[in-house]
Amino acid sequence: MRRQTVAAVGTSVLVLMLAACAHKQPPVARPTPPPPPPPSAPAVAPPSTSEPVTEQPVVPPPPIQEDKVASSSLDELNRNSPFADVFYKFDSAEIDEDARTALQKDADLLKKYPDWKITIEGHCDERGTAEYNLALGERRATTVQAYLVSLGIAADRIRTVSYGKEFPFDPGHDEQAWARNRRAHFVVTSK
Repeated sequence: MRRQTVAAVGTSVLVLMLAACAHKQPPVARPTPPPPPPPSAPAVAPPSTSEPVTEQPVVPPPPIQEDKVASSSLDELNRNSPFADVFYKFDSAEIDEDARTALQKDADLLKKYPDWKITIEGHCDERGTAEYNLALGERRATTVQAYLVSLGIAADRIRTVSYGKEFPFDPGHDEQAWARNRRAHFVVTSK
């Protein structure tokens, strides 16, 4: 029985000690003292009177230009497209030197705006059958897509579609109109 009493007293003491610790107030944070005052500046000799003292004018930084392309809506972007179309010779889907130059600029634009996704439309002139022109327009669009991918643009940002001769840019029926209609055209689909 004496062991039980000693154990009960020991347990009671332990419980009281834990309770006392639990009711302690947390320490109060003391504010940090203010920093010491800076040392006094050494005396500076007055400027010589032989040369006038001139202060350099303060030039403000140039104003930040708003990026009008980035702030444009999709409709505005596509109406005033920053992309250069790629034009083709008759019955061709080959990318020539002029097209490579234009596509380099288009790739640079896509790198500048990495959230943009585009559709490349393949177009043809009115000569030839509808089926032939749809296939030729598809070759033109996929050739441009492959070239942009070779310049570092992710393929999942580019869709292609062929319209063949269905949506001519120039409604004329001469070589000048046909040359303007043989193209790969860019449309920004999301940004």
